[in-house]
This record gives sequence, structure tokens and C-alpha cells, in this order.
Amino acid sequence: MLQMGATERVADYITRVLNLANQMKGCGKKITEQMIIEKIMRTLIPCFDYIGVAIEESKDIEVMKVKELQGSLEAQELRLIQRGVVKPAE
Repeated sequence: MLQMGATERVADYITRVLNLANQMKGCGKKITEQMIIEKIMRTLIPCFDYIGVAIEESKDIEVMKVKELQGSLEAQELRLIQRGVVKPAE
């Protein structure tokens, strides 16, 4: 039931997902980078839906790294904040 919070920053959310993935790995669960990327993209807030589609269409997710995804999402988040679509985190 992991979901990005409406006022949560992309960096904070990705950190939360990675911490959870590391805990699961510590318990012996096999988790790939692709699984983490897919989980992040599925659980973003709706204003990131179209950037997720653009990333899926333009990049090979199977070889993508979480840091690349984070960079793309943070760039989009900054644009949304500048346009007033998303409020900056307090």
C-alpha cells in the first residue's frame, strides 16, 4: 500500500521506497532495480502520470537506474512548482 503523499517531494518518496527495498533485501527478498523503478512509477501522484508515460516511451526501463528516474522526476517536479501546479514542500 505504498503511495506517494500529495505534498511529498520526489526525492523524499524515492528515499522512502529505497529504504523499504533495502529492508526487504535484508530479509532475503530478491529485488531488482527494475522492480523498484516500476513500483515508483506506479505509485506517483497523478500530476506525474504523463511524465511516467513519456519516460516509459522514450527510455528503456529495463536498463534505467533509479538515479536517472529520480533526476527526470525531480526536473519535472521543479517545473510544476514553478508553474504553481504543485506547492513546494514546507
